[in-house]
Amino acid sequence: MEWVRGDTIGCGSFGTVNLVVPRNGFPNHPLMAVKSCETIRSVSLKNEREVLEYLGFCPQIIRCFGDDYTVENGHKFYNLFLEYANKGSLADHVKKNGGNLMESDVRRYVRSVLKGLRFVHAKGFVHCDIKLQNILLFCNGDVKIADFGLAKRNGEEEQRGMEIRGTPLNIAPESANGSDYDSPVDIWALGCAMVEMFTGKPAWNFKPGTNVAALLIQIGASDELPGIPQDLSQEGKDFLGKCFVKDPKKRWTAEMLLDHPFMADDEEKMAMNPIQQEEEESTSPSCYFEKISESPRCHFDFPDWVSTQSTASSQSIFQENSKIRPSFSSHIPSLSDPNPIHRLACDEAPNWSVSDSWITVR
Repeated sequence: MEWVRGDTIGCGSFGTVNLVVPRNGFPNHPLMAVKSCETIRSVSLKNEREVLEYLGFCPQIIRCFGDDYTVENGHKFYNLFLEYANKGSLADHVKKNGGNLMESDVRRYVRSVLKGLRFVHAKGFVHCDIKLQNILLFCNGDVKIADFGLAKRNGEEEQRGMEIRGTPLNIAPESANGSDYDSPVDIWALGCAMVEMFTGKPAWNFKPGTNVAALLIQIGASDELPGIPQDLSQEGKDFLGKCFVKDPKKRWTAEMLLDHPFMADDEEKMAMNPIQQEEEESTSPSCYFEKISESPRCHFDFPDWVSTQSTASSQSIFQENSKIRPSFSSHIPSLSDPNPIHRLACDEAPNWSVSDSWITVR
């Protein structure tokens, strides 16, 4: 597919996210977004592409349409083409609703994420960065897991030294203690995300600017557990209790949690109200394109463990024409870009806000 780089919809320390404008027009191509970074810093994006290719199709996982390379302003870029989420991230949705989502909505979102995690774990992988910013929403009611840049094989040993994968506020005790990242870490992180759906705040009472190393010690070494919302139903509280088990061997799996009474809701409540959906589609340009496209949605949101608003310039200039390369390698390499925990104790303070500048452009 011949394409040009459309408006910028996000930017961060690693690169940019743009809408993709096919030269042949929208009717013949899905509406997509493209993650781009310089090739020398593309380890995470390439890992995401290979993991998604290996996993294959799952209704609760973001789709990947291919990748390619371009040369722009004398620099070589790696580009990853992904499904565009036309309703934004769950973090956006929670913020708009003041962090007070209805329990029925929380149940629906959590159920979808659990189905996605069940699929990922069954394939032998761990996402390693479950959080609201990595859960994307679509105007047809779909809820999908995104951003597999930190994903790894379950049971794969970490490189020597302590490594932090994902969001410190959602990190599991075994990860804070010994850099252990197997499938139970996704369940702990999902529990943290669920608390944030109800309260609009992180599960841990951690103020920005506080020493992150102290947070990791609190999570890994103390007997303290994340706070559980008091106005949550008893079934919901019990569900979170199964997520917040210190011993990963005793923590419930995605398969077990899908059978928990908290998930035993009438299936028709999972679907969006047909009238509401029709009204949104009639007023949403993204939904219009969805009707005439083969697959009109694409991932664009790049998260961070703290969300702040900042400005981002728009781009609509042509960059480099290219052909999307649909073929992939079947080998899944382990990440070679570790983030040792001992860096937290160095003289130079770690920058945990490198991707805080993401914004959503409508």
